[in-house]
Amino acid sequence: MARKGMFSSSGNPFMKEETYRNSSNSPLDAGFITSSERMTVQGAVNKSFILFGLMMLTAAASFVYANPLFLWVGAIGGLIAVLVASFKPHLSATVAPIYALLEGLFVGTITAMYGGAFGGGIIFNAVSLTLGILFAMLFIYKTGIIKVTDKLRMGVVMATVGIALVYLLNIILRAFGMPLPYLHQAGAIGIGISVVIIGIAAFNLLLDFDNFEKGEQFGAPSYMEWFSAMGLLITLVWLYIEILRLLSMLAGRD
Repeated sequence: MARKGMFSSSGNPFMKEETYRNSSNSPLDAGFITSSERMTVQGAVNKSFILFGLMMLTAAASFVYANPLFLWVGAIGGLIAVLVASFKPHLSATVAPIYALLEGLFVGTITAMYGGAFGGGIIFNAVSLTLGILFAMLFIYKTGIIKVTDKLRMGVVMATVGIALVYLLNIILRAFGMPLPYLHQAGAIGIGISVVIIGIAAFNLLLDFDNFEKGEQFGAPSYMEWFSAMGLLITLVWLYIEILRLLSMLAGRD
């Protein structure tokens, strides 16, 4: 129990069951949430479609008018939005749409960059693979082939945090002209690392699906629908970018 408690205090709020459990007992709600103000799976699904639509609007614009400024505004602004929602979930109804619009700038620009370097085929393949993995993991979750247990959740979160730390270290080292070896390099080891990262991102989808149901189960307030939808969008964007990177490495070996 001590180990679990220590881990939970440092986990990603977008992946923690405790975030949903605690939100239903938040002093902000004062215990007076009516049934119509509680989170539902269908409500979270609807919010997910809204956020995806908003992201596609700015993604289309930034793809057509690609500009490095869009890339940085989207990346930095999106990160700030994620941090705000992580620490203030009750603001998710406002923060989540802003995040989707900002992330669209990032996704559209980086898609244009990869498309310009490797051709439009890489974009089609990346989108197809991302959607394919999404529906495959949804099928796996719904059929119970893989169940989201506490151990699985802990393992996925630990792996995800580890990847985030590696990325942060790589950014710091790149600033000094010493990027981490093999990471995102078109060799067998680099491709293997990329496949593992994509696998971890895919398992994060299971946690996102489970969060939808946990929110309804715990009677979380309705703003958690936006929070949950934002978490799913974060995972999908991560998965898409990692697939783009993998395909670009494979194309570089042709």
